[in-house]
Amino acid sequence: MNLTLAVESLLFASESPVKLAELVKIFAHEELVHFGADELILQETLASLISKYSSDAYAFEVREIAGGYQFLTKPAYGLVIRTLLVEKDRKRLSRASLETLSIIAYRQPISKAEIEYIRGVNCEYAMQKLLEKQLIEAAGRSDAPGKPMLYRTSTYFMEYFGISSLKDLPKLQEIPADEEAYHEQFRNEFREEPETENQFFNIRNTEPETGDPGHEPGLPQREAELPEETQQ
Repeated sequence: MNLTLAVESLLFASESPVKLAELVKIFAHEELVHFGADELILQETLASLISKYSSDAYAFEVREIAGGYQFLTKPAYGLVIRTLLVEKDRKRLSRASLETLSIIAYRQPISKAEIEYIRGVNCEYAMQKLLEKQLIEAAGRSDAPGKPMLYRTSTYFMEYFGISSLKDLPKLQEIPADEEAYHEQFRNEFREEPETENQFFNIRNTEPETGDPGHEPGLPQREAELPEETQQ
């Protein structure tokens, strides 16, 4: 087995940069010691791979990053890759995720309890997916009892939906005139075991955390449509 190909396969299979010290440790294993790969030889091997993949014949390269070495696509193909990943992510946003994201976008910063109060269902799974996709982020803690975590949309949220600021979001059809009244209503209802249908927002119980990914979110009396891209 060729040492260069062996190192190449390790870099290809790794999801994170592989440090030189890690390679030395790997090739010191009894099963791999026959390569005779000490630190100097491995440095030369990595240099040859960097040189090889710097050619325009390849769309990716071996780059030294974060103290290690990793295969990365070349910047010239960034737009192509990004388009693929964005489209892939959009298709995976479920109806529940879109509804939850809509509430956060228009009510941020907002706690998970308030989101569940508005939707009438548990939002744990949808929140987790939105955090994984980096569409929302933590925004400190509320002064309410228990100091629950607050959430807001991220910078990537604006990038994802193609807007330059939150002011570019579609206008809500109706917003409660008294903001404090909304919070007081939430506090009262939440203490009294919120029902799946409440008179303040006139919200019906929504469907389970599964659904048609292309379905747009709807918030009764505060209904808003996210950009058309989400319909894909």
